[in-house]
Amino acid sequence: MSTLEDIKSRLDAHLGESVTVVSQAGRKKFTERSGILSSTFPSLFVVELDEEANFERASYSYTDILTNNVDITFAD
Repeated sequence: MSTLEDIKSRLDAHLGESVTVVSQAGRKKFTERSGILSSTFPSLFVVELDEEANFERASYSYTDILTNNVDITFAD
């Protein structure tokens, strides 16, 4: 089991890299967004989204990852 500090430090190691974030958008509904992991803060991280998205950026909390409401994958 990871802690919030573990999740933040893992994301800090991937700053500036391409990521795909899959988040729950309701019952049996998921949204998938791709972009660049731009910054991390004490309680959340920010993803600068790709051009075709309606939003420029999205923020997620580390708690979302810990509770499996958000799944983040890094492009290799």
